[in-house]
Amino acid sequence: MENKKVTFSDIAKYTNFSKTTISRYFNNPDSLTLKNQEIIAQALIDLNYQENKLAKVLANGKSEFVGILLPNLFLHYYSEMLNQILSTYETFGYKFLVFVGTGSEETERKYLQELLAYKIEGLIVLSHTISSDELASYNIPIVTIEREDSNVNSINTDNYMGAVQATSLLIKNNCDILIHVNSNVQENIPAYGRIKGFCDICRQQNINHELILTDLGNNYNETKERISDVYFSVKEKYPNMRKGIFMANDTHANILLNLIMREYGSFPDEYRIVGFDDSPIASEAIIPISTVGQQIDKIAYEAMRLLVSQMNERKKRRPTPQTEIVHKKITPILVRRDTTT
Repeated sequence: MENKKVTFSDIAKYTNFSKTTISRYFNNPDSLTLKNQEIIAQALIDLNYQENKLAKVLANGKSEFVGILLPNLFLHYYSEMLNQILSTYETFGYKFLVFVGTGSEETERKYLQELLAYKIEGLIVLSHTISSDELASYNIPIVTIEREDSNVNSINTDNYMGAVQATSLLIKNNCDILIHVNSNVQENIPAYGRIKGFCDICRQQNINHELILTDLGNNYNETKERISDVYFSVKEKYPNMRKGIFMANDTHANILLNLIMREYGSFPDEYRIVGFDDSPIASEAIIPISTVGQQIDKIAYEAMRLLVSQMNERKKRRPTPQTEIVHKKITPILVRRDTTT
């Protein structure tokens, strides 16, 4: 059998089973006894059988592929989330087709059409460009992460709780002024909880604070320039005061930290910094950064688990329609490092 492609007929002849039985082994193995499954499995080894994945897709329309649409890989959160989603292959057996968005609705719709053309069985979306209403119209299992999710299932961090944790840590560090730096996040985006949590705690505890919402750019150079403007503005506005700065994510926190370190040569006592995500950049920074851990590995796993449950339901002869949209929140964990005490 070494010089030719092994077929179902070859396997049937080798095992004395019918071709129908061999087909059932690949498409519905639970319909066979465990003993017969073991016989066929051993035959595949003996015959050096290599499954034709393309033929299987053409036969049953199931690709075993999941699409992923990310907004960018510049922010370390997204690259680490992608890494964790890809690592679920060993658990769930699904492979992935990945597109990184551009912020253009037209382009990302082309990406979605490309993914659908590859017969993906489900979709994980972190990009913010396409509305959840439109995503739901594609009529495939979808789970979103940290974006507007009114009409689709989602797994998100409890951003409000994370902001409360970050702000409370800065208060305990005896800061004279607390500052939160973020983009102009819409209220229907889960990350808006970081803004609301910060403001609520500061007001409740009568803490001197400032909220800075601005366009922070979409690549390293833009973001560095804009965070630099924020840094020098804050430094000039609050001289001789201990400034507790809560950044929207670890990438931004690391850029701020680098700006401070380049100016002072060390981390001065007048600054305290907390990031958000606990992506690798937080622990790998020149001074490890205190942050709110999103449990990225858990979010990735729960997103795939929810998606797989939807995809499996679709494969049933009589699938049960989903009656309620699932929105699950993962509890964040505060991680204290060297940018706070």
